[in-house]
Amino acid sequence: MGKFKQIITRVRVIILLMFLLLAVVAIHPNPSAEGVAIRSVAMNSSAAAAGILSPKPTAPPMSRERIVSINSEEVKNMEDYLRMLSGMQPNRTYTIKTNKESYLLKTNYETETIVLNETEFKTFEVTEEQEVNGTLVNITKNVTKLVNKTRTEILGLEPIGLTVYDAPKTNIRKGLDLQGGTRVLLQPEEEITDEEMDILIANMDERLNVYGLSDIVLRRSTDLSGNQYILVEVAGVNEAEVKELVSKQGKFEAKIANKTVFRGGGDITHVCRTAQCSGIDPTKGCGQTAEGGWACRFRFSITMTPEAAERQAEATKDLEIVREGDYEYLSEKIFFYLDDAEVDKLNIGSDLKGRPATDIQISGTGAGATQQEAIFDALKNMKRLQTILITGSLPVKLDIVQTENLSPLLGEEFVKNALFVGIVAIIAVSIVVLLRYRKLSIAGPLLFTSVSEVIMLLGFAALVGWNLDLAAIAGVIIAVGTGVDHQIVITDEVLAKEEEYSANWKQKIKKAFSIILVAYFTTVVAMIPLLFAGAGLLKGFALTTITGFTIGVFITRPAYAAVVEILLKE
Repeated sequence: MGKFKQIITRVRVIILLMFLLLAVVAIHPNPSAEGVAIRSVAMNSSAAAAGILSPKPTAPPMSRERIVSINSEEVKNMEDYLRMLSGMQPNRTYTIKTNKESYLLKTNYETETIVLNETEFKTFEVTEEQEVNGTLVNITKNVTKLVNKTRTEILGLEPIGLTVYDAPKTNIRKGLDLQGGTRVLLQPEEEITDEEMDILIANMDERLNVYGLSDIVLRRSTDLSGNQYILVEVAGVNEAEVKELVSKQGKFEAKIANKTVFRGGGDITHVCRTAQCSGIDPTKGCGQTAEGGWACRFRFSITMTPEAAERQAEATKDLEIVREGDYEYLSEKIFFYLDDAEVDKLNIGSDLKGRPATDIQISGTGAGATQQEAIFDALKNMKRLQTILITGSLPVKLDIVQTENLSPLLGEEFVKNALFVGIVAIIAVSIVVLLRYRKLSIAGPLLFTSVSEVIMLLGFAALVGWNLDLAAIAGVIIAVGTGVDHQIVITDEVLAKEEEYSANWKQKIKKAFSIILVAYFTTVVAMIPLLFAGAGLLKGFALTTITGFTIGVFITRPAYAAVVEILLKE
């Protein structure tokens, strides 16, 4: 009992235990979690109409909304969910309960319109503007046209728009190798600047989010030759869908009263992103709302072509002016569409009515509980609008260099095998150490230290939102294996001459750590090139190895040395 008290009161051991506790909190294990977690919600779907929102890509897995019941029937796993989904009927209302709230979801019929090989005459009402006695009046006429006959067939239940997966048990994020999905490596056709790359990635992120995809990893990468790449990883989506989304350059339109006034890629010649002409509006600033929160107004300027300005003037000349508070707007809003999906809408200032202005100012608001939150929200909304307006199409064509489609079933097997191999390896190492030294006082701390390193490494990954893939798991194994090697170095140095425990203990530990530190710095230097090799696909292995080594050298190894000192020193 005396030695145990000495161990837990050592500063190095206390540091180890503190980091171990923080790691467990970050991992947030909950083996009893049931239901299915919402991965994404399709736009304009029944689920979206019910008010269900797609989770943020950065949201920790354990914070994601989980469906726990449908019409009071428990949903414990994917099998339950798919069974209930197959039993749904069109034009019915279902109560979907999650771990956060309940939703009323109404299912719809999926239909298909078939064009028949027949024609018929149809009469349409057309309103035209004509001048009568010097005054413009609207005259309605009936126009008869020959049109094709169509027939609408009901196919059955329309998809409700939810993509789900089994409820996560921890905050550890799985890479595509472990959860399934698609990885696409893209390369710009021509070399672009860092600013253009930022615009490209922001634009792609916006377009992918339009399609309700939330589990997205989108990052720039280079190889050792300096080639530029963009790595796209989307969980739960097949290869064909991702290739269709990332390879096409897309389409952006702005409409007023359903009339297109400008398009991306040509009509907008400049979008200001500098502090001189964008940011929080200095004339409006921030203020408190009636509800007690804060609201801030942003503004930035854009330049359009004269042709686009004329279309804008034509679309607004007959609109009425309405007043809201201290502001005057036109009776119609301007709507922004990305790949035919509405992504935003704004009021139009009354001063733009019928005026072909090429330089105009875009403004909007952000809100929050505090002034700082409102400023952050306003700037985030501004950046998103700038991204949309810079170009609806990608500024450069992208070539697909490599695609991988990974099965979730294969990922489950990888996880099981990795856990099994890891447990077997730790047990085998402990048995070998026990046979080598024949002392539980060495094998026990060594086993505890190795397990602690794994927990802390996983806790760090959960805290920073790091996706663990097969390469990262290989890094964990390397880090733990090297940790065992370092602990054996410490043990051998300590046991070199038993009669000199007291006299040379500090010198022995110092000698062991000099060997460990040399190995540490050598490994880190060797891992740095792997951060960039293979277009960044080996980055997980390099980062995991470096992080694991750092945790071991500066946290677990010193604690192990302190424990061994107490247990072996007479």
